[in-house]
Amino acid sequence: MQKTTEPTLIRQNVRLVKQLYPELAGQDLRRLRGLTQAHLLSVAQGEISFIDGKWYVTHAGLLRIALRARCFGIRTVLQERQSDPLAGRWVFRATVFKSPRSKGFVGYGDADPSNTSPFVRGAEMRIAETRAVNRALRKAYGIGLCSVEELGWLSSPKPSVASNPQPNGHFASNGSGNGQPRLRDQLCLLIRQHNLDPTLVKAYAADFCGTATLKDASRDLVESFITQLAASAQQDRDALVCKLNSYAQTVEANP
Repeated sequence: MQKTTEPTLIRQNVRLVKQLYPELAGQDLRRLRGLTQAHLLSVAQGEISFIDGKWYVTHAGLLRIALRARCFGIRTVLQERQSDPLAGRWVFRATVFKSPRSKGFVGYGDADPSNTSPFVRGAEMRIAETRAVNRALRKAYGIGLCSVEELGWLSSPKPSVASNPQPNGHFASNGSGNGQPRLRDQLCLLIRQHNLDPTLVKAYAADFCGTATLKDASRDLVESFITQLAASAQQDRDALVCKLNSYAQTVEANP
């Protein structure tokens, strides 16, 4: 497989971001170009995300950086004394070893019902470990960006700003009053780009967000779904279509 060059990746990132966020400011595009040049992260692959006016690296992006740098290993250890399984509180320590002789870069991650979304209730242990790994990787490779998995909106999702469902059954707007583009427009663009069934995408989105309907999901969860959908369509559209088809019976049962 031919390796994507830096100029090509910059063009791909800027092109996709302009489509997803047509109202993005010039300074944010310049920031994206700089981040792409520095870390070779792909928007389409879900390695970097734009949320509430800021750029964030994702767990996938940090692992990509570590793999490219030939990271020697990552070790995680549950901090039993600080954890409380009965309360759903977990604390992990992660150590990243850049080379066999590395003394290691340490990061800690914690998660409990008070700092994780209700939509991921019961997964606090995995979230804590991911946060610890992310922090250790950011230390090891000098990544100044905060990671998506560490964001506060994972702990307390904002109230939904979604409007009423559209009469054609497509996505609600999920717009905002701060100049951010409407999420409905972003989703519709992806659907048109990859020739996806909008009804099945709507069912997949609701399932992804853990809500009965998409209009009940917070803006942040819908943004996360957009990133996931874009990455899946880019990586393997056929696999994505198969996944969407699995929602066909659900859609038929709920006309």
